[in-house]
Amino acid sequence: MKFGKLQDISTVNFSLPNDPSSTQSILARLSASTTPTLYVGCTGWSMKEWVGHVYPANAKTKDYLTHYAKQFNTIELNTTHYRIPNFETVQKWKTTSAADFRFCPKIPQAISHSSGMGLNDGKLSAFTESIQQLGEKMGCCFLQMPPYFDASRLAILATFLDNFPVDIPLAIEVRHESWFRNEDSLLPLVELAKAKNCALVITDVAGRRDVLHQQLTNNRAMIRFVGNDLHSTDYTRIDEWVQRLKDWFAAGISEVYFFTHEPDNIKAPELAKYLVAQAKKHLPTITTRGPEFIKEQGQQMSLF
Repeated sequence: MKFGKLQDISTVNFSLPNDPSSTQSILARLSASTTPTLYVGCTGWSMKEWVGHVYPANAKTKDYLTHYAKQFNTIELNTTHYRIPNFETVQKWKTTSAADFRFCPKIPQAISHSSGMGLNDGKLSAFTESIQQLGEKMGCCFLQMPPYFDASRLAILATFLDNFPVDIPLAIEVRHESWFRNEDSLLPLVELAKAKNCALVITDVAGRRDVLHQQLTNNRAMIRFVGNDLHSTDYTRIDEWVQRLKDWFAAGISEVYFFTHEPDNIKAPELAKYLVAQAKKHLPTITTRGPEFIKEQGQQMSLF
């Protein structure tokens, strides 16, 4: 992910901001009644560089999803950003992935980046009908608004949400600076998300600390974490996130989708592995799993 990337991170303050008052209000209303789940994944499975490390040495391209779903329990499904999958493709994804695996499909840019947002040309209904074939393996759909989509266009987003199926969990990401000029700028979107039971994507990236808004709107969170080639700060940032998640889970957040990004995403599994290890150490009451890399002699380590 190139958004917010910096060549020089030496002056960046990577500390997590405090939870805003609106998030504190949401947390105060929740109750921790079930075992929460932390879903950890990357942004794709078609990584030939992972063969012999994340995937078995003899892994074939057609089996990458099966191997990926054994190592991670979710994915930021970027392929749907570029085209609407047909029913057969979605059924294949469903049947070739692990039972506890959850897909987080990104809404096609033909919808999110169009003036009508797929409402007048049938694209939205075609997309939702297709991904609903995921059934119990639907995690949280992901709406990434284009960078020019500013705060003055909130009504457009409200109309879209009025027409989005209520049975598909949804997280929304906005990037334009107008949403983040001050703490109040994002509140109209926060209130809309609350009313529509949507989450707001939280992005932790070096060059845009404003999008690390920490706004929770329901009992679900989606976090996109952009590392810097496994720099030491990648790990200290994860450590701080684990402590924040500990607080959120204790308050009643039921599920978190946490996606690790690294340059070209080749090293993203290393960061995911570290996150899961720290989570299991400090959050013993959660349900999660993450990658166990291939041993040097080619034997697969235990995945569960």
